Amino acid sequence: MKKLSVVIITLNEEKHLRRCLDSVQDLADEILVVDSFSTDQTENICREYGVGFIQHPFEGYIEQKQYALDQASGPMILSLDADEALSDELRKSITHEKQLGFPFKAYTMRRLSNYCGKWIRYSGWYPDTKLRLFDKYQAFWGGSNPHDKVILNDRRTVVKTLHGNLLHFPYQTIHQHLAQINNFSEIKAKVAFANNEKSYWFHIVFASRFRFLKGFILKLGFLDGFYGYVISRNSAHASFLKYSKLRQLYRQQKLLS
Repeated sequence: MKKLSVVIITLNEEKHLRRCLDSVQDLADEILVVDSFSTDQTENICREYGVGFIQHPFEGYIEQKQYALDQASGPMILSLDADEALSDELRKSITHEKQLGFPFKAYTMRRLSNYCGKWIRYSGWYPDTKLRLFDKYQAFWGGSNPHDKVILNDRRTVVKTLHGNLLHFPYQTIHQHLAQINNFSEIKAKVAFANNEKSYWFHIVFASRFRFLKGFILKLGFLDGFYGYVISRNSAHASFLKYSKLRQLYRQQKLLS
């Protein structure tokens, strides 16, 4: 059987890490955690589980995940975030593929997120298909920070979708979600500015409104109840912040020129 390496990037993930490690411990031939110098119990938990632990400065989500990929010894990679875990069905699906020798070069899985204690099945959040299991020699990490994604060297590669869900626990409170939105909108605005993307009044005023309607109405967010409404409103707010911060960057550039 091909060796399977599970790689996880962390920064102060003591609240989530045990759940993640428990879900892959019996499946992986190697578990490697690449940490951005956590100040909580993340390192101690890794020592407790006996997994590989490397500290590396964080330069971006794409860069950190690519670094972790390069350090793994197995040809097959399962890349997880610390706030993710395999469902029992997904673990069985991966075990089956491993027993077959991983006949496919890449596998996708559906990610199911838990928001403040509620599983979100609409609002544009599910199925949130992710390519996370792949041959390390056939792919690399790309995308645009903070939204990383696996890119296959050959776009014609046949990809299999696995049964079961990748369980995701991103936010326990609305406050955490808003803090992440503020952080991510800052990163997105800077990336957009570097790529000469423009910010017009249309984006600030109307794009955010459409974002809400898309999530709550078109993506059936109302079926997720109160938290579906909160998620849709916050998604609209994220769009508003990105374009507002991008416009501010251009105004600052104009003042300095």
